[in-house]
Amino acid sequence: MNKSRLLAAASALTLSALAFAHGKPDDAIDYRMGLMTVIGWNIDPLGAMVKGKTPFDAADFAKHANRIANLSDQIVEGFPKGSDQGHTDAKPDIWANWDDFQSKAKDLDTQAKLLAEVAKANDEAKDKEQFKKVAETCKACHDKYKKKD
Repeated sequence: MNKSRLLAAASALTLSALAFAHGKPDDAIDYRMGLMTVIGWNIDPLGAMVKGKTPFDAADFAKHANRIANLSDQIVEGFPKGSDQGHTDAKPDIWANWDDFQSKAKDLDTQAKLLAEVAKANDEAKDKEQFKKVAETCKACHDKYKKKD
């Protein structure tokens, strides 16, 4: 993704968050979908490196790991009460099991920040090991709280 597209996505996320602060549930849904898209955009190249589909590049790995770490603490705020209806893949179970959802989101944030930290050492084996932990935390939440495609 080029810098202008990333900037546009970040701007859209910011505007959506500001709009929801004024009471628009659809804007919260757009915010979280945009956030998940940007996180996924950065997860995909890491997964490709971990699976050997693309060559491992320590600098590129660290760049994407840092982006994920910078975004992961924003997930919970994308799920305010009242944003469970509309064009969303979020299951209502999120709000019925709020403490568990928050815990899973916190786990992702913790693992993502560890990934960024580990990536600083340029140790391919440790990078791959920590990435798998991040992927597991994503999957744990998606399995329970995301509607199947």
